Amino acid sequence: VPEHVWRINLDVPEEAQQNLSFGAADRWWEQTDLTKLILASNKLQSLSEDVQLLPALTMLDVHDNQLTSLPSALGQLENLQKLDVSHNKLRSLPEELLQLPRLRSLLLQHNELSQLPEGLGQLLSLEELDVSNNQLTAIPTSFALLVNLVRLNLACNQLRELPADLSAMKSLRQLDCTKNYLETVPPKLATMASLEQLYLRKNKLRSLPELPLCKLLKELHAGENQIEILNAENLKQLSSLCVLELRDNKIKAVPEEITVLQKLERLDLANNDISRLPYTLGNLPQLKFLALEGNPLRTIRRDLLQKGTQELLKYLRSKIQDDGPGPNEEPPVTAMTLPSQSKVNVHAITTLKLLEYSDKQAAEIPAAVFDAVGSNPVATVNFSKNQLKEIPPRLVELKDSLCDVSLGFNKISSISSELCLLHRLTHLDLRNNVLTALPEEMEALKRLHTINLAFNRFKVFPSVLYRLPALETILLSNNQVGSIDPVQLKGMDKLGTLDLQNNDLLQVPPELGNCENLRSLLLEGNPFRTPRAAVLAKGTAAVLEYLRSRIPT
Repeated sequence: VPEHVWRINLDVPEEAQQNLSFGAADRWWEQTDLTKLILASNKLQSLSEDVQLLPALTMLDVHDNQLTSLPSALGQLENLQKLDVSHNKLRSLPEELLQLPRLRSLLLQHNELSQLPEGLGQLLSLEELDVSNNQLTAIPTSFALLVNLVRLNLACNQLRELPADLSAMKSLRQLDCTKNYLETVPPKLATMASLEQLYLRKNKLRSLPELPLCKLLKELHAGENQIEILNAENLKQLSSLCVLELRDNKIKAVPEEITVLQKLERLDLANNDISRLPYTLGNLPQLKFLALEGNPLRTIRRDLLQKGTQELLKYLRSKIQDDGPGPNEEPPVTAMTLPSQSKVNVHAITTLKLLEYSDKQAAEIPAAVFDAVGSNPVATVNFSKNQLKEIPPRLVELKDSLCDVSLGFNKISSISSELCLLHRLTHLDLRNNVLTALPEEMEALKRLHTINLAFNRFKVFPSVLYRLPALETILLSNNQVGSIDPVQLKGMDKLGTLDLQNNDLLQVPPELGNCENLRSLLLEGNPFRTPRAAVLAKGTAAVLEYLRSRIPT
């Protein structure tokens, strides 16, 4: 940082020395001290202790640099209200930081912090604290003292438990614990009467937390856990809930009591094990969005699911009057049991051209499953929700008819050449695996038009995708992709949907605006600064237009 920046309150500016006609009223440098200093998105490796020469600072923003430490002189900025040191390489914080009496916002996300100072609770004015995307394994007990805190973000750390003392945060409205290792939520959290939004996605919860006193709770996000049972009593307590997100769990049944959530607007139950629904769900007055795809529903046809929420609710309401079989009666299942006791639905193979062996937690697909196909053509394979570490080699046997392959929710770390021989493939679902790359041989999949790679470990956009001319949909959310090539994307004439939410894009290239075929471009949850959230909220057409306006001429 240039020396004169630190001395801006002290030194007479150059133009005043050259022009002596400044009257007293014009001498601005004597009338006001610097209050805001923004040094973001540079290459700073350290900050000078001279920062203490700017005692009037209320805001200091040094995010997106290469800082490994902070100067202890920060403790002397007693007027500081907002400090943003996110997206750096900080491993620790100076104790002096805890002396800032007016600090209201402290942003520490995307650093390398493995612990926080025990005295963090001294920052009594704090209203917003973001420590997401660090390496924290524990939270200081002094957090309980932060009684003015409104927003707390602990996402993407290594927390195995939350301290019960958090319940003392009486002002807290938003708590984000996404992507940690939480197995339970302390019962005392139920006393946080101001809580409005609670994010618990991507943890190891086995049941919904009990929140009897959270009367203001409007949003509960608990997708991608291991929740098996929805306790009717727990649901009854959440009378203000507008959003309930439980996708990608192991929920088997939805209790009738869900209808007490009269304010519910969004209910996401996708990718669970739900085989039947209470028809009374159709009577929820505010429900605008209901996601059920990826469940083995027996009473609702798949084409009905694709018609949207309103049609679905109308159907459920119509069934309330029907005297047909109640939702608790099992329809007959047609299955032929093979010697290996692996149930293969032969009826599905012959009539639906479907080979299914999903949700068995199997490390490999039994030979009997493939043997059952015989000479029947198979168009769709579903081997999702197992423990597969590789692509089943015998998939090749189905290459002349196979169009749709689901291998999501496994532990696949690489794609074998067998998959690249499925020349008729149009749909490929590999979400929730541990993939970091795709092989160049996938270029052979000339008919592929939808690929789902969400929730993997890609750090770069797989270059082979640029060479698949039929691709219409690329779903790459929740990876760590840092950049995209807008020139190659423009060459993909058919591409209509590109989902890059929750990646590590530090910038969006303006040339992406030239991809005018894109009907849905999703970029939320990345660390870039522009386009701002307000632009993103206007939708794809507005984002593309904004990007085109930024292309240098």
